[in-house]
Amino acid sequence: MSQQNKSGRIAGRGPGRRRKAPARGRRAAAVAAWGGAVLVLVGGSGLGYVYYRLNGNLQGVDINAQLGKDRPEDVDNGSMDILVLGSDSRSGANGAYGRDEGAARSDTAMVLHVQEGHTRASVVSIPRDTLVDRPECTDRKGAVVPAGHRAMFNTAYEVGGPACAVKTVEAMSGIRMDHYVEVDFTGFKKLVDELGGVEITTTRAIRDSKSHLDLPPGTHTLDGEQSLGLVRTRKGVGDGSDLGRIQLQQAFMRAFLDRVKDVGVLTNPKTLLDLADTATKAITPDSELDSVNELTAFAKGLSGLGADDVHMITLPVEYDPLDPNRVVPLQAQGREVWKALKADRPIPASAVKDAATGKAEGVVKQSPAVRERSGNARE
Repeated sequence: MSQQNKSGRIAGRGPGRRRKAPARGRRAAAVAAWGGAVLVLVGGSGLGYVYYRLNGNLQGVDINAQLGKDRPEDVDNGSMDILVLGSDSRSGANGAYGRDEGAARSDTAMVLHVQEGHTRASVVSIPRDTLVDRPECTDRKGAVVPAGHRAMFNTAYEVGGPACAVKTVEAMSGIRMDHYVEVDFTGFKKLVDELGGVEITTTRAIRDSKSHLDLPPGTHTLDGEQSLGLVRTRKGVGDGSDLGRIQLQQAFMRAFLDRVKDVGVLTNPKTLLDLADTATKAITPDSELDSVNELTAFAKGLSGLGADDVHMITLPVEYDPLDPNRVVPLQAQGREVWKALKADRPIPASAVKDAATGKAEGVVKQSPAVRERSGNARE
């Protein structure tokens, strides 16, 4: 098992890996992404008495070995960058959501940047339909996958797996990803059910037969199946694009974090154990987070963050002039986004000006009761 030295780095690994002292602050849910929230559930308290049970649930992927040395510089400035993917694989229990065609794509992709000191964070959602220049990469079996011009972003995962997705994000951003976390459909549903549902308020009806969703306007406590339908729906909101779905995903994630904080998982041993068991089965982390010790140390470093400390945006894009069903990055605004993260600064408002949005803002919002409880908790 790897051990951390006094500087916070893991012994036996190369220099430049960014390991930080544990952040101080509220013991609340830390990351505005399903995968990030999962890590906090696992790491929020001592779990030594169930170490072997949870450790056996974790299956990691060695991103560093697959990518080699041809990567952006790993700047040791105290910040941290994590690629969080939601897989749309239809294998196993996920077959209920479509036919298994032997491949999966990154249905949801987010770059989580945690600033130095771990008191603030930014999330950049990357639309899966974004046309990018996909770099040459190596797939899970070691075969070379040719580069692609004007390739949909989510095909990187489809053709080359996690390492190719990471390499594509690093090529787009110029930022080295410190970690990778993948969450699948079934695991996400089970997490929500373990929490007893997540409360949201819809300002108008959301109906989508493909995602099995039928919500009238009002306040709802969504179970796992309904929550999955909400974060997957495209046709039920806005202009029917992936951009509208991202708006729903980000609103839901805030509600999810509020729910984690509300049920007091970090002070209830049984709830924590049940959630940790489900969480460690739901995620596929990189090989530097594939043990309970490593995952716990990582999560404790994020435990000072709350939902209000996380700024979420969508990568600035516009609809592709050649294909309105696809989007392309706005180059100048995109450079602003990645420049800010690389310099460990907040993303400026100018970076998202004039970007396409999907027209789904405000369709889902924090429920009034949850907002009141959260406000009281901060007082």
